[in-house]
Amino acid sequence: MRLPNGEEAAEPDDSVLAARAAEGDDDAFAALVHRHSAPLLALAYHMLGNLPDAEEAVQDAFLRAWRSLPGFRGDAAFGTWMYRVVTNRCLTVLRVRPPSVPLDSVPEAAARDASGEPERAAESDAATHALAAALGRLRPDQRACWILRELHGLSYAEIAQVVGMSEPTVRGRLFRARRTLTQEMAGWR
Repeated sequence: MRLPNGEEAAEPDDSVLAARAAEGDDDAFAALVHRHSAPLLALAYHMLGNLPDAEEAVQDAFLRAWRSLPGFRGDAAFGTWMYRVVTNRCLTVLRVRPPSVPLDSVPEAAARDASGEPERAAESDAATHALAAALGRLRPDQRACWILRELHGLSYAEIAQVVGMSEPTVRGRLFRARRTLTQEMAGWR
């Protein structure tokens, strides 16, 4: 946003936008949706394994957030709160029904070798699919902790807030997830 003097105005932070949205400001909520949609969709995709289910989970999470914003106390950052809403929605979907598509794909293709060797590209694709399949075999709570830490870079404290567990429990889930993935991926070393 440009000010009359030609300078760029700073974008309001999430807490300001959340407060405005809680008061009924549709534009503030739209700004929050725009700001957080991509990482939340990536989280849901990694949790559920397919784009239609991920999009539905994120849409449902934003709808729940819109309805719950008047009661949002700001104990956690808006982004952390939304990670929790999306994670809980994904865990519910996983409990109610199995994923409609096996978790044998990831949204981003593996980095290609600059030399263009077909063997390396095929090996990289196979390793990516093997990792995705191994992630799909993790317990949903372990998968959520691993995705939030390794793919989204959340701290242990933030993950604990998102999944509603203590930090030691999160650390334990991550330890078990990493150990399982290391064992399952041993052939790819």
